[in-house]
Amino acid sequence: MRLFSPSVILPTALPWSVTAAPAEQTKGNRSIIERDGVTYHVFEHAATGAKMEFVKNSGICETTPGVNQYSGYLSVGIDMNMWFWFFESRNNASNAPLAAWFNGGPGCSSMIGLFQENGPCHFVNGESTPSPNNNSFNNVANVLYVDQPIGVGFSYGVDNATSTKTAAPYVWKLLQAFYDQFPEYESRDFAIFTESYGGHYGPEFANYIQQQNKAIKGGTVSGQEINLVALGINNGWFDSGIQEKAYIDYAYNNTYKKLINETQRNSLLDFYANDCLPEVEKCTRNGSNQECEDASETCGSGIEQRIIDSADFDVYDVREPSNDPYPPATYSSYLKQPDVVKDIGAKSTYQECPDAAYSKFQGTGDIQSGIGVLLWAGDADWICNYIGVQKVAETVDFPGVTEFGNTELQPYTVNGEKKGEFKAVDNFSYLRVYGAGHEVPYYQPEVALQVFEQTIRQKAISST
Repeated sequence: MRLFSPSVILPTALPWSVTAAPAEQTKGNRSIIERDGVTYHVFEHAATGAKMEFVKNSGICETTPGVNQYSGYLSVGIDMNMWFWFFESRNNASNAPLAAWFNGGPGCSSMIGLFQENGPCHFVNGESTPSPNNNSFNNVANVLYVDQPIGVGFSYGVDNATSTKTAAPYVWKLLQAFYDQFPEYESRDFAIFTESYGGHYGPEFANYIQQQNKAIKGGTVSGQEINLVALGINNGWFDSGIQEKAYIDYAYNNTYKKLINETQRNSLLDFYANDCLPEVEKCTRNGSNQECEDASETCGSGIEQRIIDSADFDVYDVREPSNDPYPPATYSSYLKQPDVVKDIGAKSTYQECPDAAYSKFQGTGDIQSGIGVLLWAGDADWICNYIGVQKVAETVDFPGVTEFGNTELQPYTVNGEKKGEFKAVDNFSYLRVYGAGHEVPYYQPEVALQVFEQTIRQKAISST
């Protein structure tokens, strides 16, 4: 994750030996390469011209006996290498659904989600090595973590993605190659889970998948239909017109600590109405890059920065001082250890949230609105706070929007213990999670796993 002013709109070659493996000519060519003591499985995908190269069962992170993992790259274009790490489900992998996780930023690595939030291992109390995570999302699903756009995390090479729309085709190409490499997953239910700037990623990726499915059915695109059934967005950034004001509302009236006084609040609300909102509306109406950049700068400096300067707090968890961010980032050093990098098949230096990818996204009118099955938020997060997320949820255009807006929040419980409040109509749900910062699965892992399982099973969330 990064402390961002959210866009209002949101090696030297080595010798190797090659051993031929059985090839499925209709899908692509397969081979096994030994390089520098590491065995790589290679799949040249016929349909997209992409090449997948990965390590099987590195022994890093997932240590549950009999649970397979695969980590490596898909070349989605010339010198465009997208990193993925896939974990089979710990339970009933042959039938469990498939989920993909994307961190936000924009331009932050999904290794954040893997190691800090919901992956098979985590770093307890900042320890230097990981231990098993009993609340991993792969308890109930096969989970694919993807570093995108190119240049983020372990992905490397040429980055042509400048917006969520231009990033979506590369994600679709990765999924197409993944399905042909692992055909057992082709017909599985598929879900996208994401957070933060994923409020843009998730809806746009989902929309692109649906468009491609329609084109495949119509015979204008060749590929595998993706059985998309669920979309979950944790502390998402969706709509500046709503969420810029929520910065002020949350800063003045949250359950942890007041960040601004009444005089500051009134001044900020005046600035929002007379300066920020008109710029946002101009950006939304016309959509030019310059107008959207102007809106981002106006709102960022006039609202966000003024609140940040007003108090000592961590924007991702207001309970923590700004000089002591939480959760700890031990995993980042771990992923730079040479033996770990070698074992997982990585070919670049890990970069958590490089500036280059973020700058490309910030400089465009990336304004996709968000729709989803589940919008949820930890209530100690300021940067994408629950007040704004709830207001966004109540404006999502779906058949039950009026009923949803009129529905009162109810307690959300896990095994009888109250963990938040929620409301749901049909398959659309909103959840405020108590005692959680920006990365909800880190702070409330039991809640996150329950919510994940309910959503991926195509259910509205409910108390247990």
